[in-house]
Amino acid sequence: DQADIALIEKDGRYLLNLADGPSELLLSEVEILSEDIPGWLVANDGNLTVALDITLTPELVEEGLARELINRIQNMRKDSGFEVTDKIRILIQKHPGLNAAVEHFGEFIANQTLAASISLAEELKGEEAREVDLDEEMKTFIQITRI
Repeated sequence: DQADIALIEKDGRYLLNLADGPSELLLSEVEILSEDIPGWLVANDGNLTVALDITLTPELVEEGLARELINRIQNMRKDSGFEVTDKIRILIQKHPGLNAAVEHFGEFIANQTLAASISLAEELKGEEAREVDLDEEMKTFIQITRI
């Protein structure tokens, strides 16, 4: 068990009580392996082990998309020459993989980008709408307007 493993790693030896008497195992005679648990990332440093649950829940995916949107919107603000304090209005073209993120994290996106409003639109066209890549498979159009 884990206590036995810790003991042999600490002392360099382990005493086995067998039917025909005690027998000593040296650390050099054993191989200690650790395996990742599916959905977890495990790291060891000496006798310290840390395991992280790396399962992507729908909420984590949505939050990641919201942060990607914030990044793209901030870049658009900068490219448009807006001042840091300028309030804006944001329109985002609907996309099946993105709509829930905007609905659930819209207030967060608005706060981070100084947007007075953020809305989803069926279709955005024109010079003010810019196409943005959020990942390899997700593209949409965003339009920001200074108010």
